[in-house]
Amino acid sequence: MTNIETSLKEATTSIEGTLGVALVDYTSGMALGTLGGGKDLDLTVAAAGNTDVVRAKVRTMEMLGLKDDIEDILITLGGQYHLIRLIKGRGKNGLFLYLALDKGRANLAMARHQLKRIEADLEV
Repeated sequence: MTNIETSLKEATTSIEGTLGVALVDYTSGMALGTLGGGKDLDLTVAAAGNTDVVRAKVRTMEMLGLKDDIEDILITLGGQYHLIRLIKGRGKNGLFLYLALDKGRANLAMARHQLKRIEADLEV
């Protein structure tokens, strides 16, 4: 089990092309931790905005009567991937990991795999 800071550091070092990563509480929209980002990627703003994305998808699934869990949500931009992974487990509901990747350097399949592993080890 790893803490938030260690998990975020692991994401930036083990996932090729990482621009920034955050752990977000989607009930409040607040980032519990961030690493990376910069003037072109404000992770606090991204955390709040992606909270709306997660809430909308959860609400849509409820309206459709889908009884399934969201693993992740992918947003593809011209030069970036934005990956949102909802965290499951005891005491972890309402949280997601947000990962921004440089599309030219990232391997999306490997990023998803690594983020799943980081989620499993995360202790909140």
